[in-house]
Amino acid sequence: MDFNNTHDSVTRRIRAITDRVSMAIENDLYFYNQPIEELHGGAKVLVRGREMGMYASYGYLGLLNHPRINEAAKKAIDKFGTGTNGVRSLAGTLTIHNELEETIANFKHTETALTYSSGYATNLSVVSTLMGRGDYVFSDKLNHASIVDGCLMSGAEFRRFRHNDMEHLEGLLRNSPADVAKLVIADSVFSMDGDIIDLPKVLELTKKYHAWLMIDEAHSVGVLGEKGTGIEEHFGLGDVIDIKMGTLSKTIPSVGGYVAAKKEIITYLRHASRAYIFSAALPPAQAAAANEAFKVILDEPWRIERLNQNTKQFISGLKGMGFDTMLTETAIVPVLCGDDDTAFAMTREAQHNDVFVLPVVSPAVPEGLARLRATVTAAHDPSEIERAMDVIGEAGKKLGIIS
Repeated sequence: MDFNNTHDSVTRRIRAITDRVSMAIENDLYFYNQPIEELHGGAKVLVRGREMGMYASYGYLGLLNHPRINEAAKKAIDKFGTGTNGVRSLAGTLTIHNELEETIANFKHTETALTYSSGYATNLSVVSTLMGRGDYVFSDKLNHASIVDGCLMSGAEFRRFRHNDMEHLEGLLRNSPADVAKLVIADSVFSMDGDIIDLPKVLELTKKYHAWLMIDEAHSVGVLGEKGTGIEEHFGLGDVIDIKMGTLSKTIPSVGGYVAAKKEIITYLRHASRAYIFSAALPPAQAAAANEAFKVILDEPWRIERLNQNTKQFISGLKGMGFDTMLTETAIVPVLCGDDDTAFAMTREAQHNDVFVLPVVSPAVPEGLARLRATVTAAHDPSEIERAMDVIGEAGKKLGIIS
């Protein structure tokens, strides 16, 4: 293929990305995909021989390398080996898979659960399997890409409501046909902004307009609620969400995704969801690690308390310096930079001073809203957070974001 041929649309798209990456690398502004040599307790990493404070992790409770979780994974390898050699339906279901799904169901207070090979595959497959042509899907404007892709793949009428705007959502529901299937879907904690969906109002509207409710809890499990069980506990609502989706790769230090719901829904997905039917089963060690992690969360509630303390320290400290952290209430803390170049430059200053943080730029966020997407965990010591804030503050002053 001649990549100098700009008449081909595929070539133009490839060139646009590769040129942008090359320019960033040439100007010491490219920090994605860095090889991490070692993980030091969840709060620090070793990169190119330098120990750096980790502020880009989704491991909110600091469970990575937890001895109980590691031991469960090792025992699973000794018992089952490293893989399953097939899909769950035909060759790959192990007792540890069933144990994991029972643990998830108990943790999320549902009748049963189903696991997938990734969080992305979970949303993509669940939405597109449940909904079809002639149905209506209502999705928050800032929902994760996997939700958007699932809505598009379903073939249903796709309606996006303004972010956390319940009046707009009600208008869309009111104007939809009364005799069609409807699904309202939203993130619990929004992955780029850190704010929380107004679940009580969403629940009220889904009941009023007879719609199904699906919530993506990728960033709320282990984060929201006194016990860390998620958004229902946070709002004190009990078991009210029809379809509870989550990941096994953030607070839970493994890989995969899950959906928890009534038995009829899970039975349907188990026999109709293509990402489940045609994907290999989770490796035994990963299933066992995830299974134990849910139990550790309940056994060690001090981790949620520590996370809440660290979150308050980080948000209030950055705000006190003059940074705009948008509407975050959680461990996801956007540090608004404005244009993409400033976000890249902020990253360079932070990384050169051993704070591992990364930028989110257009088109992942709207132009003019580029940011550092910083996160804190229960593994961080308050003194480490102070140092990270000092580094970010100095960078912000140097680049004119704050005075």
